[in-house]
Amino acid sequence: MTAQASSSGAGQLGPERMPLERGAALAPAATTAPGTTVDGIRCAPVEQLLYHIHAHLQVYVDGRPRSLPGAIGLVKPFADQTPVGPFYGARQCYYWLHTHTSDGVIHIESPTRRIYTLGEFFDEWRQPLGRDRVATARGMVRAFVDGRPWTKDPRRIPLLPHGVIQLDVGSPAIPFANVSWAGTAL
Repeated sequence: MTAQASSSGAGQLGPERMPLERGAALAPAATTAPGTTVDGIRCAPVEQLLYHIHAHLQVYVDGRPRSLPGAIGLVKPFADQTPVGPFYGARQCYYWLHTHTSDGVIHIESPTRRIYTLGEFFDEWRQPLGRDRVATARGMVRAFVDGRPWTKDPRRIPLLPHGVIQLDVGSPAIPFANVSWAGTAL
């Protein structure tokens, strides 16, 4: 079985065997400067694998899918070209929360076991996140976590193993679109 999404925003499978998200990038993949600690998250010369999990984020703005760019959390990123698209690594350092492709997968690779939040990921990305804003998109934000409505501050959404997070900004709201992790090595 291969990875698939029920989302109308899902595209072809990318290098991680997850569907690449369609739509314009939500914001550039800019990341905090190396040596800067963000919310206790550091940038290390290699990926930290003591705590290694993955979560998925899909964002819709006014009913249209937007993609999460590859290379968030990577300082001096470089792209390895694969037959199904670029896979990004870092020349200088990796923040513990990062993306390798535009498939919506957030890699949580930390030297300590702890629950990180979507707000920490956005802080590291240097993008705003709140009840009325997701990066460059403004409007009322509706959040879903694993298919259930999230009524608290979206910054507090936990990044859990194989968690599926959907943020709808503006209207219309899109019904929750689950993703399958089957067929991936994530």
